[in-house]
Amino acid sequence: MVSTRNRESPDRLQATVVECLRRHLSPHQRLSVGLSGGRDSVALLHAAHELQTALNFRLDACHVNHRLSARSDRWQEFCGELCDQLDVPLKIIAVDVSNSSRVGIEAAARAERYAAFGGLVADWILLGQHRGDQAETVLFNLLRGTGLAGASGMPQTRAMRPGLRLIRPLLGVARQDINDYLKKHDLKWVEDESNANTGFARNFLRHEIVPALQSRFPAAEETLTAAAARFAEALALLNDLASLDLDGAPPNFPIPTAILEKLTESRGRNLLRFLLVRHGVRIPSEARLIEALRQILYAGPDRHPAIDFGEWTLTRRGNEVYVDPCQGND
Repeated sequence: MVSTRNRESPDRLQATVVECLRRHLSPHQRLSVGLSGGRDSVALLHAAHELQTALNFRLDACHVNHRLSARSDRWQEFCGELCDQLDVPLKIIAVDVSNSSRVGIEAAARAERYAAFGGLVADWILLGQHRGDQAETVLFNLLRGTGLAGASGMPQTRAMRPGLRLIRPLLGVARQDINDYLKKHDLKWVEDESNANTGFARNFLRHEIVPALQSRFPAAEETLTAAAARFAEALALLNDLASLDLDGAPPNFPIPTAILEKLTESRGRNLLRFLLVRHGVRIPSEARLIEALRQILYAGPDRHPAIDFGEWTLTRRGNEVYVDPCQGND
């Protein structure tokens, strides 16, 4: 593990980044910052750049150009200029986002972005989500009815693939701390005009609901973030239970219906949820999961129930349950 001493007391953002990276990094590792050009990723890149010598890591950045805005190329240019100023190598990846995706354009863009990150040559990919983003994620997922998995919000770290992990050093940092950091270091950023569009559910929560909550409950973001951590602990225990309920079967699809048949309904749903997450399927609402389990267990023997989960379909064929890509998906 690494250690560092600062001659001066760092501001709150830098202190949080130091504590996070010290806890997770080993010496000489390679870090890549996901750089959109927005305020959060700019602050994170600058903080990481300031710390790389003390914490003994190699640093670069990655900008994913979704090509969804007329300003996309300008944002790419800005990221290149910023990285040139900081002497940080920058990798640019252009992706194609389908406007007709079954999961919506926001989710489709996110999927393409994370797929691009997953191909990076690095030990860690650093992303700039902060405490406000976590609070919005918890609210959004609760309102979608996604249960504990959604209520747990975003984890601070997770595996992207063998040898590459994702880390969110700013997850405990408030928006104001980010703004203070940008002002202190005279940093510029770009604004994505789509962030102001309250037609998107997350933007509606960010601009309309969260401010209203904070006007009445000033600690709303902190409270929701703390709740997410507790939900995550509960989810870990339920995952342990799901592993036990597999009764020695491998934790993937197909799964014998006999395993589900011997479980209570709540444990059956928990096992399905556990397997869907492991398979990379976006978690459906609890109501959708209840219906899926009902069809799997009680459809007639001559039926082959198929439940649509966005880009995936849960299907019973014979005495086993499969997950297949929806027909027509690329």
